[in-house]
Amino acid sequence: MPKSTPVARAGARLTGRKRKPAIAAAGRITVENINVPGHTTTVDAGKYLAMMEALLHVLPRRSPGMTQAEMFSAVVPHLPQALFPRGATAGWWVKCVQLDLEAKRQIEREPSRPLRWHRQTRR
Repeated sequence: MPKSTPVARAGARLTGRKRKPAIAAAGRITVENINVPGHTTTVDAGKYLAMMEALLHVLPRRSPGMTQAEMFSAVVPHLPQALFPRGATAGWWVKCVQLDLEAKRQIEREPSRPLRWHRQTRR
């Protein structure tokens, strides 16, 4: 029986109803950007998944959500030091994951100033 490859597992699911991000190659995940529809890129899977878990942990379920600055500071204590020593590059990864999750409609941008985000509520 052939071994399962990361590409073969791309259709697998996380817990619940959420889609697991597509894995493009070993250790890489394909991400979207809500601001550039149709454009995708690949990023490190370990860092993406760690940041996604941290971001979804800190984002509130309802409005008012968190500002970008609040998200940046709130995720750092929830990140593994092996991947993000002292929060290094956390800001870039928060934005990358935020744009991807927003494109996948897992989080929602509020029409406010300053901009705020919260987890998507089920309707």
